[in-house]
Amino acid sequence: MPHLNRGWVYVDRVPAAAAGRTVREFYVQHYPRWSGAEWDQRLRRGQVTVDGSPAGGDERLLAGQTLCYSRAPWWEPDVPTDVVLLHADADLVAVGKPAGLPCMPGGDFLENTLLHLVRTRYGEDLAPVHRLGRATSGIVLFARSQRARQRLSADLRERRLRKVYRALVVGAGIEPSLVVEVPIGLVPYAPLGGVHAATPEGRPARTHVRLLERRARDDLALVEVEIETGRAHQIRIHLAAAGHPLAGDPLYVAGGAPARPLSGCRPPLPGDGGYYLHAWRVEFAHPASARHVSLTSAPPAALRTAAEAAL
Repeated sequence: MPHLNRGWVYVDRVPAAAAGRTVREFYVQHYPRWSGAEWDQRLRRGQVTVDGSPAGGDERLLAGQTLCYSRAPWWEPDVPTDVVLLHADADLVAVGKPAGLPCMPGGDFLENTLLHLVRTRYGEDLAPVHRLGRATSGIVLFARSQRARQRLSADLRERRLRKVYRALVVGAGIEPSLVVEVPIGLVPYAPLGGVHAATPEGRPARTHVRLLERRARDDLALVEVEIETGRAHQIRIHLAAAGHPLAGDPLYVAGGAPARPLSGCRPPLPGDGGYYLHAWRVEFAHPASARHVSLTSAPPAALRTAAEAAL
């Protein structure tokens, strides 16, 4: 259900590139999701300070100054909160995230997030090792100890932490296995200025795809996916680039580019759902004992094979 949070203070240190701008100009440019008229109201209400003093909006900024915007409590959108505890010990916690729950605060979400729920239920000291998109379900690891933060983060960077996903894609004729190596980078996208997509000017990326089950009746396929690199929206982009976009993905179309907005409709955004993508299995060396750990999160019905569904 919708949740009234306790408000938040946005703290920004003025970078050298912003020196000379007015306070109003800084906020309009740095937080474009809010209009200039909205920032005018906040400035008049005294919700913005510069180095602790109320700001009127016309002050010229100096590099290194501290800006604070005190946002009043607001109602957050409804989200699923059925987080499943998969593992817990002195060093780490693993949970299963439902699709539709944001991992981290951002936009209109502050406390209706996985981070807030996990810290409330299992410990304020927990820190996420990685994250999933809002519409993606499955396993997320949280470090409880400093050694877990360091070792699991290093394992993630060095690709020793194995993550296996399941996805439902368009095209029952997909090959039994394929490797996608299409560069990913920012491309122009009017609603946001830019969005990550397949582009020759992007950074190298590699994704391994294995067919699990063809669903010829609906021209869909269930696949298992592993990524060697961690580019933004990599699985969605690479499967689309291979000609098999995620079924129901409103943003990425065949070829790996963002969809063109339809006239009169809100353009699709990266956080929009409608597709099925699930972080199914995670394998790693335990940060304390180095023993092999393999954790799984039960996939939603749409991502189960016929044999699994029959059990």
